[in-house]
Amino acid sequence: MPKQKIRLTILGATGSIGASTLDVVARHPDRYEVLALTGAGQIEKLAAACILHRPRYAVTLEEASAERLRKLLNQADSRTEVLCGADALIQVSTLPETDAVMAAIVGAAGMPATLAAARAGKKVLLANKETLVLAGHIFMQAVAKSGATLLPIDSEHNAIFQSLPHPYHGDLNAAGVKRLLLTASGGPFRGLSAAELEKVTPEQAVCHPNWSMGRKISVDSASLMNKGLEVIEAHWLFNAPAEAIQVVVHPQSVIHSAVEFVDGSVIAQLGAPDMRTPIAYALAYPERIAAGVTPLDLFAIGRLDFERPDLVRFPCLRLAYEALQTGAAAPAMLNAANEVAVAAFLERRIGFTDIPPLIESVLEQSVGQPADNLDDLMRADRLARELAMQYHVCC
Repeated sequence: MPKQKIRLTILGATGSIGASTLDVVARHPDRYEVLALTGAGQIEKLAAACILHRPRYAVTLEEASAERLRKLLNQADSRTEVLCGADALIQVSTLPETDAVMAAIVGAAGMPATLAAARAGKKVLLANKETLVLAGHIFMQAVAKSGATLLPIDSEHNAIFQSLPHPYHGDLNAAGVKRLLLTASGGPFRGLSAAELEKVTPEQAVCHPNWSMGRKISVDSASLMNKGLEVIEAHWLFNAPAEAIQVVVHPQSVIHSAVEFVDGSVIAQLGAPDMRTPIAYALAYPERIAAGVTPLDLFAIGRLDFERPDLVRFPCLRLAYEALQTGAAAPAMLNAANEVAVAAFLERRIGFTDIPPLIESVLEQSVGQPADNLDDLMRADRLARELAMQYHVCC
């Protein structure tokens, strides 16, 4: 008797993670069924995905976008039902028919639906790092309470997950783990001086040397904030204190991360820099399936280099560690301030080197902010955005 297909909701289907997920799913039509797709601005791309994969539902945030999508789907005689709004994102993430949710909406906007999927006990494929940065303790409590399955999609956390002993129950000591080694490419500006960093442009910042990513994530990679957010993620995913998470700059992006054990062993996951590998691993876990990825050619690579991160030229990583150690609302405010700062940089309202001082000014206001529940954290998020806007307008 054939296995029942896994029914999948993809939050953020038009982004790079969503597109890669659909690519992997299309390679295994006997295993997966797309139940719902969501997107924000790229309506033509969302329509094309709906026509190809025939989901039962498609969701956009704005009514005008929903109307545009309905027209495109009607022209193609598609039976996909178009829904609209933030509540609809939660609806398709918690449907009884939904087996797994790919959480790939960038930014804090993806957090409510991702949290709802966890509370509903779904298999959550987590590519939205802001969910853990903004509300890590609330999200992990929801996973534990509902019995949801949580699988990380970020290549680094997926690599750590693959390298840990299974099953891993959230205790580094019991697993014999000394440190998590979180690798970073160093981004496009790794070799630039402080003076040169002051002159970089948005066009340069979005050109990542190894990975194909969205504009916001590319800027975060260039500033090392992406790695800082991943440190906070790793803390929650693996119950690891900040001092047990070491960032290692590895320009080739071949070792995606590693785990160092108390006996001196280091187990690493290697592969071509292609997000379809962690996506396929999470989709099929504990099995493995083909992902369409080019095999890794170690002879062509020839060498692997490692460096310590420079926290002077790239202070965003330092700020992320400080926010993690401060705890409470600090990580949420770090994330919100960074989103405002990156948007201002991409719109040429501030320079690249203005991003860290803007974030630091907001973090100084995070002490004492309540963080007991989601409402507290959302208020902290809004406060951070207001402070960040005031900073870059005034300065």
